[in-house]
Amino acid sequence: MDLWFKEIHNGSFGLLIKVRRSLYHGESQYQKLDIVETEDMGRMMLLDGLVMFTERDEFVYHEMIAHVPLTVHPNPGNVLVIGGGDGGTVREIARHPQVTRIDLVEIDELVVDKAKEFFPTVSCELDNPKVTVHYKDGIEFVKKSKDKYDVIIVDSTDPIGPAVGLFSHEFYQDCFNALQKDGILTAQTESPFFDVELIKKIYANLQQAFPLFRMYLAPVPTYPGGYWSFAFASKKYRPILDLNKERAETISRSTKFYNPQIHVSGFSLPNFVKKIFS
Repeated sequence: MDLWFKEIHNGSFGLLIKVRRSLYHGESQYQKLDIVETEDMGRMMLLDGLVMFTERDEFVYHEMIAHVPLTVHPNPGNVLVIGGGDGGTVREIARHPQVTRIDLVEIDELVVDKAKEFFPTVSCELDNPKVTVHYKDGIEFVKKSKDKYDVIIVDSTDPIGPAVGLFSHEFYQDCFNALQKDGILTAQTESPFFDVELIKKIYANLQQAFPLFRMYLAPVPTYPGGYWSFAFASKKYRPILDLNKERAETISRSTKFYNPQIHVSGFSLPNFVKKIFS
């Protein structure tokens, strides 16, 4: 019997992945969580029926959301991750010896527990002594943090359910306040093919909070359209001119996707994406 997972985006576009078997199904007070083993993409985590990541392509997303800010900031000692309970972003941050503390704020303890159980290569740094996991609402956590972090990474789900507030102007302003005077924020900002109006709102909100902001892109095959956008927002540093190429080269010895050339090219936007901001 053939088993297939189907995800429909915006009611008109779909993703179809062949599934070998279901490994876990459960529900927390926040969301439903499923883990399945697929034919070609390895194990896959779903939240409320939407793909969060697969073993085969997760490295692209996690490397790009983490290494871009960490190779630009000259001394990223104190890093905050909001969301990302699977541990992939934390894994990439832990590659940087300059980082001395990583605070991971994940609202749903079930995500962390099952990531550790079923995705050891993704969650492998969650028990690193540099890492402190806070099972709290990221929005409220940031409100209580002032001038504390060098880098904030918003590794959120889509803007539905508990993640809606992670795309608001108020949240970005609280992130600005939680960053030190030369801090950097990165965040995932959805599909440039299918979420144009949402992206316009996100970047309008960012513009109200940060003096410097840019979009960058990377291919993620199992996300809608296979092409994903990220925001780089900063109080001071520019994502290309202030790139530490030596550090980026060093990191790229252990990455699968990220390198200094990819870092720079990610900020070269195609014309259809430039029109979003015109």
